[in-house]
Amino acid sequence: MIPNFSLCRFQREGQIRLGLVMDGALYDLTALGQEEYVSFGAWLRAAQGRVAEALDDLARMPSRAQALCTSAELEDPNASPMLLAPIDVQEVWACGVTYKMSREARMRESEEPTIYGRVYDAPRPEIFFKATPHRVVGPEEAVGIRADSSWNVPEPELTLVLTPKLEIVGYTVGNDMSSRDIEGENPLYLPQAKVYDRCCALGPVVRLLREFDPLDQGIRCVVWRQSEVVFEGETHTSRIHRPLENLVTYLGRCNSFPNGAFVLTGTGIVPPDTFTLREGDIVEITIEGLGTLRNPVVELPLEEGA
Repeated sequence: MIPNFSLCRFQREGQIRLGLVMDGALYDLTALGQEEYVSFGAWLRAAQGRVAEALDDLARMPSRAQALCTSAELEDPNASPMLLAPIDVQEVWACGVTYKMSREARMRESEEPTIYGRVYDAPRPEIFFKATPHRVVGPEEAVGIRADSSWNVPEPELTLVLTPKLEIVGYTVGNDMSSRDIEGENPLYLPQAKVYDRCCALGPVVRLLREFDPLDQGIRCVVWRQSEVVFEGETHTSRIHRPLENLVTYLGRCNSFPNGAFVLTGTGIVPPDTFTLREGDIVEITIEGLGTLRNPVVELPLEEGA
């Protein structure tokens, strides 16, 4: 179910639009013709330094705009309008070893296990670059597994949405796809294990700040294979080891984000070491209050066009 008071990107009649989901309906913000609603990036730039005012403006939108459809109709992947990944020009960054479960799994897989034990309790968190927009997929689009990896897993994660001033304005569901055997062989291979085409999924929408506690939400992941469940796991965002503001603060050190950013906050759901994703699997990630992100899996060839 798509949460109330959320921003989304959708396609209608071949055009990409910015929308607001409120009171069970979708409103086309781009149709208003105002510069701040041309795109998601435009809204993030306009909201920086005035987040409360920007949210108040959106709360008044039903009196200014016409509803296109119900939020239930928006969830139908075969209907129009069609939901897209809620990202246009932002970078995606990710945080690691923020759950105890992740710490233990990373130590098991790695030939250098002590570095993961140290970073879990260190003042400085692990933060790494995850994806450019063209490497991100949205609802019902395929996430990728590498052809040169034999151990690939989904990583369900609460995801922060930031303005250029690094203010948290909302949250979405994220899948930080990972090639565990590549990273486990050598920690310096982390970029290859994490950054590739279709390596990240975001969506279905960005739930805005109001009436939502990000650290009081359940997370569930289910992997389907030929109509059967081959993995399911649960965790809770209260188990995140670090304050969210601490992660954002370190991200912003000596760094700038002119179009805003997405920040994956780490995973607390780790499949058993005997499990790996296969082409044709379906990954479903649900975070309470944020909705369900569903993606099929494809294997990526080693060379483009292969």
